[in-house]
Parts: sequence; structure tokens; C-alpha cells
Amino acid sequence: MMLALSRRGLKVAPFKVGPDFIDPGHHRVAVGVDSRNLDGWMLEEAWNRACFGTHAADADIAVVEGVMGVYDGFSGTSEAGSTAQMAKWLDLPVVLVVNAASMARSVAALVQGFERFDPAVTFAGAVFNNLGSSGHLDYLTQAMDAYVDMPVLGGFLRDETLKMPERHLGLVTAEDRPLSGEWMETLADRIEAQLDLDRLLEALPKIDLPRLTDEKRSVRPPAGIRIGVARDRAFCFYYPDNLDLLREAGAELIAFSPLNDTALPDGLDGIYFGGGYPELHAAALAANKSMREAVQRYSRRGLPIYGECGGFMYLCRELTDVEGGIHAMCGCFPFATQMHAKLRVLGYRQVVLAADTPLGPAGSVLRGHEFHYSNLTAPVVDPSVQAVYTVSARKGGKPGSEGYRVNRTLGSYIHLHFGSRPESATAFVDLCKTVQHQRRSTHETRAD
Repeated sequence: MMLALSRRGLKVAPFKVGPDFIDPGHHRVAVGVDSRNLDGWMLEEAWNRACFGTHAADADIAVVEGVMGVYDGFSGTSEAGSTAQMAKWLDLPVVLVVNAASMARSVAALVQGFERFDPAVTFAGAVFNNLGSSGHLDYLTQAMDAYVDMPVLGGFLRDETLKMPERHLGLVTAEDRPLSGEWMETLADRIEAQLDLDRLLEALPKIDLPRLTDEKRSVRPPAGIRIGVARDRAFCFYYPDNLDLLREAGAELIAFSPLNDTALPDGLDGIYFGGGYPELHAAALAANKSMREAVQRYSRRGLPIYGECGGFMYLCRELTDVEGGIHAMCGCFPFATQMHAKLRVLGYRQVVLAADTPLGPAGSVLRGHEFHYSNLTAPVVDPSVQAVYTVSARKGGKPGSEGYRVNRTLGSYIHLHFGSRPESATAFVDLCKTVQHQRRSTHETRAD
């Protein structure tokens, strides 16, 4: 839909509800603009509203991809984190996509339930997926017209060629280029042919963006700090807002590839390793010994490093893949990680810093998400390693320990959204600046 609207000459602002990294990557491929994550659990309402207002300001139309079902959120009784909550916060109508396979008149009862469940949620229309025939769509439309207020915007016939490739963490990432330009154009053609986009566009409201962007984020002047950001097929999970917050704190971000580069960029003051798929590229990462050794030296010298999920795995001693192959990693942490065929951990996380870390002082609270198929195996008891996170899951229960610090290297399985505590990005940049000054002072002393 984003591409189809873009082909009509509209400038599209893409968004994604929830802590997803893969869908926003495909949005970027479709319309050439970074897609922003909106999340009612990780981020305050004011942050979400300002994020939407800021990044939709120069667009003709905003398209927000929802998460799970419309009302699925934090729990069975809370709308926190749901598509419905975000639609109400932003005053946006919902296009309800319904899997209509093997359904007939009952589809009206199903859609009527969604329509009436929360009167504060408005619907622009319904779209049916996995239809058996054009006659099937006519049948469903008759039922909808008789019992449901929202219009039918069209539907898609069942077609195996339209399935997107998947793997253990969901869809294949945009970095692995699973979708050809021709395939994407075919999808946009289907949207034009089988959905009533004109009717949808006519029904959409005008948005009062100034009302949403009343909270302006402060931007610090350049601090002369260079932070390396690992960006390649192995490390591609980053919230664009995390990167923006680092820039706004005064940092210059330098992309590099742990897969392809043999050395770190010159003059770095800190490194950020995001998540991704190091397990799929473990052999290549292990073979790039010069990069692994450079990262380890960097850590031992006490320069700031932050790694999360896949980035954390890369900072550990070794990684064992699902076939049992063992691959050497950087060795900044004395841990080994083991991949499994089944999901190990999934869910929102609240983190309280139990000690001072590169992301802020003890007592700071951040929120994020955890989703991985690996775990630490027989963690080494090492006095140089300190657990610095007190973690609470969304379901409650006894808080656990996570997040590990060695020197000024911080690693964790949790993907943190810096928007939950913007000061965390500032803290990381400030630490990089402090260490930079210490290094220069030491160098000048030695020179004297």
C-alpha cells in the first residue's frame, strides 16, 4: 500500500506499531524513508505523538502498520502497546485486514465485534485476504452491507506467489534483499487493482500536526565525538530514534561492517552494536579475526561499547549454532551463547540500572523488548563482569538480573528504546567525551 500510494505521487511517511525491526526495513525499501516505531508500552504518549507529528510533517499521507490484532496489547485486559491505543492517541482511522479463508456470512459477526468492541476506535474500512474467488468477495460484501457500518475496501484472492519469505525471527530482512523490485511493483499493482484506494483516500481525515509536535527535542551542538555503528546483514536492528538521539546529543555516527571491514574506522570514541542475525553469519564473523581482535582491544582499553541481542552475542567469547558448530566471537565478555531451534525468550522488559553504566547512572529506568532463540551457556563467574540490570517482565513476577558490564563495555539481550529515557543517549555520548579527554590528557602527559 505504501508503494502504491507513492507511485501516485504522494509522499508517504511510514510507521510501525510495536518493537519490530524487520517490517520498518521493508517500509524503507518501499518508499525510501526510515520507518519509525510507535509503541504505547515502551514509550510515553507524548513521545509517540511528537514522533508521529515530526516525521509526518513533510508527507502527504502517513501509513502506520499495526501490530498483531487491533486490540492485542500488553495483556488480556490492557490496551497498552496495541494498535487500537495508538490509533486513538493519534486520531487515526483503522483499515481492518481480515483473513477470510473459509469464511462466509460469519465474517459480518467477526467484523461487527471489532467495530463495536471499543467505540473510541474508528474504522476506515475492511480488506479481505485469502479469498477463494471474486464471488467469495461478493458474498462477504453482502453480509457486511447488511450488518456492519464500515465499508469493504476490497480483497485479495489466495495466491501462494504473494507470500513473503520467513525465518526464525520473522520475515527475511530488507538487508538480505528478499523482495525484488519487480515483486514489489507486482504487489503495488495488486493493491491498485483490488483495493478501492480512491474511496479510502477520500475518507481519510486531515491531521493537525502542530498539535502533535508541541514538544520539541533539544539538539546539542556537535561534540567532536565519533561513534561507530555496526551496519550490515548481521547487524541491522536499530530504532532510527536511537540513532537520532545519539546525533542530537552531539555524536557523529560512523557506519562500519564487522562482516566485511578488516579494521574499525579511525578515531572512534565509542561503538554501538545493534541486534540482527550474527548466527546466520557466524562463520564469516569468526573468520574476520582482525575485526574481532580490534573490538576486544577497544574494550580492554576501556573505551565505551554498547551491544544488544545479536550485538551482545558478538561481544561474547563464542557462539554455537543450531548444528553444533562453534564460532569464535570478540571475547569482550567471557560468555558463550547457544542457538536453539525454538524461541527462548519473548516480551517487553523494564530495566532499572543497578549500577552506573554507559547508558546512565544507577536508578535510571528504561524500557525495551527481548526476542531471541539463543541463551548464555554456563556463564563464567568472573569478578570483572558485573550484572547491572534489574529486569521486570511485563507479566510481573520477581525481577531478575541481566545486562553485563566489563570495563566500559555494556551488553544485554534486551533491545532498549532510548526514547523511554532520552538521557541514556546523552549519557553514552558524554561518557565517550570523558574517555576521549582522558586519552588525550594521557597522550599529552606521555609526550611531555
